[in-house]
Parts: sequence; C-alpha cells; structure tokens
Amino acid sequence: MSTWTPERIAEITRLWGEGLTTAEIGKVVGVSKNAVVGKAHRLGLPARPSPIRRNNGNSAPVSRPVAKAPPKPVRQIALSTSGACCKWPFGHPGDADFHFCGSPALVNKPYCPEHYQMAYLPARAKGESRPAQNMQRPVAGARRAASAA
Repeated sequence: MSTWTPERIAEITRLWGEGLTTAEIGKVVGVSKNAVVGKAHRLGLPARPSPIRRNNGNSAPVSRPVAKAPPKPVRQIALSTSGACCKWPFGHPGDADFHFCGSPALVNKPYCPEHYQMAYLPARAKGESRPAQNMQRPVAGARRAASAA
C-alpha cells in the first residue's frame, strides 16, 4: 500500500493551506514532518517562510546593535624559500613575536642542521616499531633469575 493515498494528499493540501506546521500536519496524517515537506515540494504547494525567521506580528523585530571589532593590522611576512637561512618557525603566524630561526641553512635545504634533524627523521626498517620512550623492558634472563631465587 502506498503511503500517499489520495485522501492523505488532500488532507496535507488542506492543512498546508490552513498554515499548520509540517510537524503538526505529520502528526495528523501519521507521517514524519520530513515526509510532509517532501510531499509538499513534489505537489508544488506554495513555500512558506522559515519558522525560525517567522515574525507573528506580536512583537516588533528586535534590532540588536552590532559592535564592530577594530580591524586587526595586517602583518606582512616575507617568506622566501630560496634564501640560505633557516625557515623553522617560532610562534604562531598571527602573533606579534612570530619569527623564523634565521640561522644558516644547509645547502638546498630549508633548515639549519639542528632543525633539519627535527624535521626529517630517518626511515625505519620494514616491520621495526618506534622505540617507546621512558620505558625499560626487563631482560628475559634477569626475570628468570629473580623468580628462581
């Protein structure tokens, strides 16, 4: 059996014309509000204003003063990747004290030796996991010797 019988369609059209909300129409007809919205659209029923923006005429529209924030000064940062100085950033680009390292960079690299080692980690062999920091594993022989004593 089809959800949209001729009786339901007539009921939706009538209730739509009366101005009921889609949720109210859905409760009367026995379908969801989204089903009502979809069927109203397919039937070409006239669109209604959003209930969120609806002004019932009971109150005047509330005008809220809008405070404008003063414009932030635009900071120009010259960024050249062709220079021979380290491009390691310090701070956040929006902060006033943002800057780059500036130390002499390695040949054809963007960073100085110190920052190069931080940026480029050597590749591990296949299947090798990263060693856990601050965690010591007990030696197998030491564990057995301790339990035998």
